[in-house]
Amino acid sequence: MKIKSKILLGVLALSSLTAKSQNPIIGTFYTPDPAPYAHGDKVYLFVDHDEENSTNFHMKDWLLFSTEDMVNWTYMGTPVSTETFAWAQHGNKAWAAQAVEYKGKWYWYVCCNKADGGDALAVAVADRPEGPWKDAIGGPLAVGFGYIDPTVFIDEDGTPYLFWGNKGFWYGKLNEDMISFADGYKQVPGYTDPKCFGELQSKMDWSIGKNRMMTQFEEAPWITKRNGIYYAVYAAGGVPEHMAYSTAPTIDGPWTYKGRFMDEAENSFTIHGGNINFKGQDYMFYHNGLLPGGGGFCRSTAIEEFKFNEDGSFPHIPFTREGVKPVGKINPFKRVEAETMSQCSGVKLDHEAMAPHYVTQIHEGDWIRVRCVDFQKGAKSLQAAVGALKNAGSVDYYLDNMDGTPIATLSFTSNNETKSIKLNKKVVKGMHDVYLRFRGAGDLFDMDWWQVK
Repeated sequence: MKIKSKILLGVLALSSLTAKSQNPIIGTFYTPDPAPYAHGDKVYLFVDHDEENSTNFHMKDWLLFSTEDMVNWTYMGTPVSTETFAWAQHGNKAWAAQAVEYKGKWYWYVCCNKADGGDALAVAVADRPEGPWKDAIGGPLAVGFGYIDPTVFIDEDGTPYLFWGNKGFWYGKLNEDMISFADGYKQVPGYTDPKCFGELQSKMDWSIGKNRMMTQFEEAPWITKRNGIYYAVYAAGGVPEHMAYSTAPTIDGPWTYKGRFMDEAENSFTIHGGNINFKGQDYMFYHNGLLPGGGGFCRSTAIEEFKFNEDGSFPHIPFTREGVKPVGKINPFKRVEAETMSQCSGVKLDHEAMAPHYVTQIHEGDWIRVRCVDFQKGAKSLQAAVGALKNAGSVDYYLDNMDGTPIATLSFTSNNETKSIKLNKKVVKGMHDVYLRFRGAGDLFDMDWWQVK
């Protein structure tokens, strides 16, 4: 990472510590187009990946994170890339995607380009969310201009549907194999009707090959169902985009435009996301350009809590730095992976498809914050492990802030080293945030895990 970027991260970190902000939620990668999926006691977050210093949409792969508490996110790897699909253009055009579990298999719907050009939808399949993933078809699921931003929806009766589109809005019912359409696919009814998807406030002329927008619908659909009503959330209004939605009594419509509920994203001319309910709370995911070095081509996931209005409509959802409240806690008596964090400064993560994963590119003054760590039973010692070591260094462990004396300091001088130490406090009890601050000259070591006893 360039020194300038490290300085910018440090500046953001200082202000973040004061406000205890959570947005954006991932500080190690740029993570646009978030696609959350609540599954059991976890939320899986499937995201795209903007490469650093991009001046266009430079995207090669897709990342996976998970959480059980909505504030600490665990990196689960980079399991799918354009190279997963032999027929696709490699090294670019890894655009928006969404994944679901269906009858014991996981399906990740992505958009990319064919090797000879042209927008295409692809499907990867796996037995587990972390993979390994493989091309489910051996070719594209659908090809056409504007065939991007797929969103998959499983209705209450178990019927799967796929929606997608930019400068067009298409959908089709999927077969049970999840990789073919039952009756083909077609334009969403009412796509060109302002009563269905909103009247444009101003027409825009696009370059050759671009269609003129017909309604507020721009791209990035997200389909859900609540109390018998279907909701289509989408990026709207042209560039810069805001979030709007329409509702329908059936999956086939008729759709009725309900208006804007989120404004234009901060420091980004696009916005893309979707909503889930997890542990009884509704969340809206979206992206902005607020990480250091961020912008319209370097975007990051953020989350807001909200409550539907009594009539089922979306409220206006404001952007916050604070983000969401925790709905769970970390058990430090079990191994805590270093790649589980709520905030960080300076550090990066590996770029591997499969585990083991680790924190890397660690330098003097870099830090990690883990929220809501429950020492209820009382901890007397701390153990931690590192992987590859480039230079000797140490880790200071703090409670709640990085002022004062750390509760423990562990020094590492060898590859794949595990060390233990008694805590400076006789016993640590209760709920605390834990900070790991790194010390040493140069590029230090890869941080693997820690836990207490």
